[in-house]
Amino acid sequence: MHILHIEGGSQLYGGALQVLYLLNGLTALGIDNTLICRPDCALVNRAASCATVCPLPLHGDLDVGMIPRLLRQIRHSQPELVHLHSRIGVDVMGGIAANLLNLPVIHTRRVDNPEWYWLAAPKYRLHDRVIAISAGIAEVLRAHVPPERLRLVRSAVAASEYAQPCDRAAVLCQLNLPPDAQLIGIVAQLIPRKGHQVAIAALAQVLHAQPRWHLLCFGRGALETSLRNQIAAVGLAQQIHLCGFRDDLPNLLPCLDLLVHPALMEGLGIALLQAAAAGVPIVASRVGGIPEAVRDGVTGLLVPPGDVTALRCACAQLLTNPAQRQQLGQAGARLVREEFSVEAMVAGNLAVYRELLGCAAG
Repeated sequence: MHILHIEGGSQLYGGALQVLYLLNGLTALGIDNTLICRPDCALVNRAASCATVCPLPLHGDLDVGMIPRLLRQIRHSQPELVHLHSRIGVDVMGGIAANLLNLPVIHTRRVDNPEWYWLAAPKYRLHDRVIAISAGIAEVLRAHVPPERLRLVRSAVAASEYAQPCDRAAVLCQLNLPPDAQLIGIVAQLIPRKGHQVAIAALAQVLHAQPRWHLLCFGRGALETSLRNQIAAVGLAQQIHLCGFRDDLPNLLPCLDLLVHPALMEGLGIALLQAAAAGVPIVASRVGGIPEAVRDGVTGLLVPPGDVTALRCACAQLLTNPAQRQQLGQAGARLVREEFSVEAMVAGNLAVYRELLGCAAG
């Protein structure tokens, strides 16, 4: 079996990380893989051991020239099936290219934002199967995708990478924090739908009352200046830190005392699975696929999205209760091992490939 994968992102988090997990798992099962991705994508080097990597300019939703570029590469690679792993033009242009070559095509949907029917309906007709990474996303897709073409394969995390002992002294020194600091983390792009503004507003009173606690925001994005201004306005520049994108999360996450994920929209939340694998309790919004990753009262606490008061109360409850934090964290680690393994994700995708190729062959 030869699968051609197309990923339009550039950073190795979220969807691109899932692609790397999938390529490694498929290669171990004897599946041949070709990967088309942007030349500046982190996958160019990371995926070289498990796929034939073909860097190609992919400029987004308006890049109609993507179609002839993809056609040339797909013809050269001669795959049996095309798997589209992202939006930003790949979902449409990749679908058109695969259809022009009469190849079966799969699209994996990783976000839960609603779509205009007049745009979504024709787009999804390009795809023989649409894979949702959470039941929350599948529910959104039912408005556009017939049930016979919709499949659920949850995203995964390599739990052992994050189930590491915490070297707290080293981490605090690395982050230039006091030796008695206790750590709250947010791992998300600095974009509006991730809800950083809500978290800062919710935690301001708590952090002023408990100066040992520090909020670490890992990620980059367009809101950085706005968030710095908000942090200065609440007088917490010494306790709320914008730490940028980090590639050492397996070392950092085990040292968090709490992860907060105040997203206003979220397909599933890979950072939630990573933190849970590290044994970190979570406070998150009850939105999208998050309730699948965080079980309310079992592995963390869920609050309504955008509710500053509810988020403040949930965080305060756990910050003052280390025994409950430990209990939730241990339950989260079990959940990830049992329900979000990379092996299960790879098997789920492979089952869709076999189903579709079987239909095509018949």
